[in-house]
Amino acid sequence: MKKKTLNSVELLDYQPNRYPFLMIDYVTKVIPGKLANGYKNFTNNEWFFPIHFPGHPNVPGALQLEALAQMLTVAITTLPGNKGKVTHAISHNVRFKREILPGEKLEIETKVLSWKRGLCKGTGIGIVSGEIACEAEMTITIPEILDQYIPKK
Repeated sequence: MKKKTLNSVELLDYQPNRYPFLMIDYVTKVIPGKLANGYKNFTNNEWFFPIHFPGHPNVPGALQLEALAQMLTVAITTLPGNKGKVTHAISHNVRFKREILPGEKLEIETKVLSWKRGLCKGTGIGIVSGEIACEAEMTITIPEILDQYIPKK
């Protein structure tokens, strides 16, 4: 991959999730195997705002974590041979610092700490208006690669 940004259409080649569960709008920078940064704009039309919570809508924590994990996924699916591969989360440790409200933009910064045998350990930070909204340590995998290294019975 030579391109350093991914628009909303190009992103679909590297991220298996689709609307309404795609939690990234644009990738502003990607260095395959190292990092991926981008953003998600949360408009008043998001499917979850009417139910989370009526009278005080905000982005559910699980979807904030999903946005970070999806961006970290882009950092590894842009590596040669990984385009279009499915990923799964194995573990995460997340901290929420502030609510994300309708109309706000979540800027996402992720880093790959290690990538080996289909297993990625990384970090992600979600920033809104210059404030950290959420941060996570994550482990994700590409099962198709990892399975080659698991001993067979």
